[in-house]
Amino acid sequence: MHTRRLHRRPRSRKGATLLAVAALLVSACSAGSATGSARSAAESADAAVALAALPKATPSALASYYGQKLRWRECGVEGFECATMRAPLDYAEPGEGDIRLAVARKRATGPGKRIGSLLVNPGGPGGSAVGYLQSYAALGYPAPVRARYDMVAIDPRGVARSEPVECLDGPDMDTYTQTDTTPDDSRETDALVDSYKKFAESCGANAPELLRHVSTEEAARDMDILRAVLGDERLTYVGASYGTFLGATYAGLFPDRAGRLVLDGAMDPSLPARKLNMDQTAGFETAFKAFAEDCVRQRDCPLGGANTTPRQVGRNLKAFFDKLDARPVPTGDADGRKLGESLATTGVIAAMYDQSAWPQLREALTAAMRENDGAGLLVLSDSYYEREADGTYSNLMSANAAVNCLDLPAAFDTPDQVREALPDFQKASPVFGEGLAWASLNCAYWPVAASGEPHRIEAEGAAPIVVVGTTRDPATPYRWAQSLADQLSSGRLLTYEGDGHTAYGRGSDCIDSTINTYLLRGTPPTDGKRCS
Repeated sequence: MHTRRLHRRPRSRKGATLLAVAALLVSACSAGSATGSARSAAESADAAVALAALPKATPSALASYYGQKLRWRECGVEGFECATMRAPLDYAEPGEGDIRLAVARKRATGPGKRIGSLLVNPGGPGGSAVGYLQSYAALGYPAPVRARYDMVAIDPRGVARSEPVECLDGPDMDTYTQTDTTPDDSRETDALVDSYKKFAESCGANAPELLRHVSTEEAARDMDILRAVLGDERLTYVGASYGTFLGATYAGLFPDRAGRLVLDGAMDPSLPARKLNMDQTAGFETAFKAFAEDCVRQRDCPLGGANTTPRQVGRNLKAFFDKLDARPVPTGDADGRKLGESLATTGVIAAMYDQSAWPQLREALTAAMRENDGAGLLVLSDSYYEREADGTYSNLMSANAAVNCLDLPAAFDTPDQVREALPDFQKASPVFGEGLAWASLNCAYWPVAASGEPHRIEAEGAAPIVVVGTTRDPATPYRWAQSLADQLSSGRLLTYEGDGHTAYGRGSDCIDSTINTYLLRGTPPTDGKRCS
């Protein structure tokens, strides 16, 4: 798994089928044309409201961006409209050029008075917000919320339809994702370093200027332009996973414009990269133990029986990974890929994001361990990397590295530093620690220096902000939600006692009703409320 961290909400609980559909919907967003006079009148009204929502302290150099009129068009998907929004590539030099960002929305369905716009982001960094809107949020969020809000998404700069960062092509990405991330000797270490360097060099060659301007802070400033253009005095927002960092950053920059913000599966902006990676490693171990306890209660668990402890389940899985490291197994893949340790590890990690994937993981492990068939784990790995059946990839991994490596200085600068840290990572997770430690080296070779630093976000003066944490979240450990809620001057911690990554819309009536009440009535939960 070649990324320092990947905080994202899986785009579907229905697996690869909906993943493919979501990709088609994203592509369709550029199609269509302007509609008739009724919509033109609505656009004129939107533009007038946008000018009224222009912040009084807006620099004159940004006035044209805040006052722009979006040209909404049909997306080729019923009920959705798409537009392109301009933003300055460099906020420090707004006259030096624009970046064009893809926006989509689905109008409030009614009945009831429209509250405003609800902006959503699924995380990543690198996840397509437009794809998430069209495949899930605008269709699957609770009906009362969709009735009162225009559901809106903007692909952050460098992501999907918003001038995407492009690095390796499909075949080279296949090679990259199969590189051994648990090197046993200097030759394998050199091969891993070379893969990171090749990835970084390709990103730098394809987007040298863009790479300097895909930070989370710049994406948050883009959201404020969109807020004004949509005519909202304050931002209403639901961000999942990395989307919580984006939302918290917005609140820190514009506390007086922060409205009802839900930060679900929260990140802690005060932590340096190495600590973030260490905590996430421990988070995946916590999730794996929950899986292990469930697995041994099932008849089809290939990692042990009813009396097997989670520690032994972990040892059995690690032994299987070691076996794959020496001898990958066939997958039946049209491109000839075999299941080695790296792809198998990624497949298991992918299933940790949602407990509904645990039966699929048991089946895939059974096939690989007992039948020498790695196809099931390869499917899980491909879903994580957003690899399509034709061998192409979304730009998720490219954007993920571009944003992460710009937001924070690298966790490690050399392989020797990784080796020194290995015992700590392996203690945090005997199963995943070694691979995640080496994956933390990828930003060391990035062609652009980091522009961000770890920092607390207090957002003094902001309205109440709901921070949601799941106790056994693998990707954004619960302690991060506790920390962020404590940092924010108006933070309200809402806890989900359960498994999986993020909590809203995952089956807890308590979580959903609490967030719905906040979004619809503006009533936040009592700080410290717990749900199951």
